[in-house]
Amino acid sequence: MAVDHVIIGSGINALVAAALLSLKDDKVLVLEREDRIGGCLRTDELIPGFSHDVMAATFVLFMTSPAGAALGPHLARHGMDYCHSPHPTAVLRPDGEALVLAMDRAENIRRFNALAPGDGTRHGTDVGAIEADAPFLFSLLGGDLWSWPTLKLMFGQVRRRGLKGMAAWFGSALAPARGWLETQYQSPLVQALWAPWVLHCGLTPESAYSAQMGKVIAFALEAAGAPIVKGGAGQAAEAFRKLIEEKGGTLRTGADVARILTANGRTTGVRLADGEEIAAKNVLASVTPSQLWGRLLDAPPAEAEATRAFRHGRGDFQLHFALDRAPEWLTPGLDQVALIHLSDGIDAVSRSANEAERGLLPAVPTICVGQPSQLDPSRCPDGKAVLWLQIPDAPRVIKGDAAGEITTGADWTEATREAFADRIEAILSRHIKDFAAIKLARRAYSPADLQAMNMNLVGGDPYGGSCTIDQFFLWRPFAHSPGACPIKGLHHIGASTHPGPGLGGGSGFNAAKRLGA
Repeated sequence: MAVDHVIIGSGINALVAAALLSLKDDKVLVLEREDRIGGCLRTDELIPGFSHDVMAATFVLFMTSPAGAALGPHLARHGMDYCHSPHPTAVLRPDGEALVLAMDRAENIRRFNALAPGDGTRHGTDVGAIEADAPFLFSLLGGDLWSWPTLKLMFGQVRRRGLKGMAAWFGSALAPARGWLETQYQSPLVQALWAPWVLHCGLTPESAYSAQMGKVIAFALEAAGAPIVKGGAGQAAEAFRKLIEEKGGTLRTGADVARILTANGRTTGVRLADGEEIAAKNVLASVTPSQLWGRLLDAPPAEAEATRAFRHGRGDFQLHFALDRAPEWLTPGLDQVALIHLSDGIDAVSRSANEAERGLLPAVPTICVGQPSQLDPSRCPDGKAVLWLQIPDAPRVIKGDAAGEITTGADWTEATREAFADRIEAILSRHIKDFAAIKLARRAYSPADLQAMNMNLVGGDPYGGSCTIDQFFLWRPFAHSPGACPIKGLHHIGASTHPGPGLGGGSGFNAAKRLGA
């Protein structure tokens, strides 16, 4: 079997590339080693009748991305639909104090100013600046950096701002979120609303450029909300499958690629673990660097050295509940919020992330609570509910427990996983009336469990590698080889490549465009 493009893996970037290339009538083959396509787009039954998204859940990045704009109408024909809430996010502090974000800038400005004079005005300035810079900023964040359109865009900005103005813009864009929030906002509640969001970018409040990412998230949530896919993230993968097959593409599961084949400095196809060989003009590999330059290919010296130095970030911990009824929050106004962070603020977020990075189970983890059944009642029987919890600061390798309460070894065992889940549940239950009485079932996924489901999630790292500045933008995955692979016809895509993690599908989109889509 010979095809134009073999795509290894079937996460969001692989599916975006496959769909775009299929739409131009190229012959596309997607090979997935697991028993289903989708990567982190996975929906399971917690108990019969209760659907939960195991990992990825919120689609604002895809809905607002170039990939979403190009593919949205096609995917809608195949059943992909969004469910929304007018209240995308909120923060809930341990004392029960909460702040809810609305999809209404004037309302947010009013609320923030009521908490501290000037905070609302500052919010309007911050999100307004992102809005004004959107064409330039989002091209840097998601576009192909090594391209003539990006170069022309940069020249345009230099003409508009001047060299000193450009230097000032980049300098301010590298500021950490702690500096931004503590100097620009007086209200601890407003600070607490935004501080946890940097964790979802693979950063911490002290990381370079985390302030800019916090502002981008604030703008995106206010403008587009926190939509989920009706029926679950798995339905998005199914819509992609139908579109790709409609256009003549093929998707195979249980197809483990053991080797990328090359000859005379270019790819010729792949060999599967069972020995089958498939010829292809191009190979798009949605994998981590260690898989590409180790398992699939013999690494040239530069790639071998860079792969050894490549760092993965914190792990992810997922916890899901089936409830006998919708949660009754002890703090009013949270019942229709899509995503609620349980956190006391900047210091609490910084502490939990730092503990996880040092290999400790956080004593008070930062908890993101999703309420998918409030947005999409099809997720469970009438009158029941599903809660989706993500803890974005779990250790990949365990060195101990920051609270000194859980006995651990170096690995995530079932006992460790459930003890940590007990800690999280105890924090959650303090905010919901009669939580123990309405809980029907619970399922936890440790970083080790997530890696077992998807080998790209090394140590449970959902971001394809640490997102610190030395492994991002021009330097992702490696500083010495941005934008290109040393083998012709080979295209490295996925979260480990620019523009990084998330459901925007940026690297798959950019690769498809380079191939003429």
